[in-house]
Amino acid sequence: MSWAAHELECYVIQRHVRLRISYLAVLAGTLLPDVATKLWVYGFSVGGHHIGASDPARFHRGWPGLGFTHSLTFGIIAAAVVMWRTSDSAWGLGVLVGQWAHALTDVNDSVGTMLFFPFSTEHFSTGMWAYAATEGRHGDAAAYYSSLGGVWDVAWLAVALLSWRVLTADYFRTKVAPADGRWDRLQRRFGLPDVVVVAVYRAYFLYGACRIVAWTVWAHAVERSPWDLSWGGPWFVERIDAGATSIESLAVATGIGTIGLALTALVSWRLCGAPWRRAGDGADGRSGG
Repeated sequence: MSWAAHELECYVIQRHVRLRISYLAVLAGTLLPDVATKLWVYGFSVGGHHIGASDPARFHRGWPGLGFTHSLTFGIIAAAVVMWRTSDSAWGLGVLVGQWAHALTDVNDSVGTMLFFPFSTEHFSTGMWAYAATEGRHGDAAAYYSSLGGVWDVAWLAVALLSWRVLTADYFRTKVAPADGRWDRLQRRFGLPDVVVVAVYRAYFLYGACRIVAWTVWAHAVERSPWDLSWGGPWFVERIDAGATSIESLAVATGIGTIGLALTALVSWRLCGAPWRRAGDGADGRSGG
């Protein structure tokens, strides 16, 4: 899993996707896959008893489990529901892009994600760094920020900094706020000055950047974890793998999954998108004739 890339992806997407898209929806989409899983993956203690998933990797990414939350199909369905409930294409598209970014980023650890569930349960994984959730939150952090996982986060931070204009107040006022009226409603409801609203918008970037620095310092200055920048590292934790698979199996899963995704998108649009669009066209006079 990624520790900070998901936070930084939101700003890079906001900068480079050339469509009307809600930043808040992208943020919600990136959070969506882990919102019901992270607590149980690491577990917690009550009265000296550990409570959590008995098999964190299967629970988090597999089936049976909640691994479907990291599939591309889940993103389409979530976006369709949002479109149906809000009649807002900027939110529907934002949730879709954010969730897909999360699912594709998590392909890089050793467990990977079931990208094409339910059409296939094949895990797609580059195996760049070890999935180490079984080590607990602190053990996972030490492993991640001692391996190529930490390098991945730093790379995303660099990309976000190269897109620094997305963090400016002018960009927020001219691009971000106009794409989502919720910013204006939030400001009016609580009487917030412009500077506070812009600070709220920048907060998740600051959180992601500070998270990288803090956990890296903790892992190496406090825990004295050794560096291991080899592919699939680090060596000092138990690496959890999704299991060996062949190129042929992945190719078949991709073919079947692509067809399934296309059909899911078509049905979702028919049920949730097209009726909304027809209603909007009729309302503003752009329907036929």
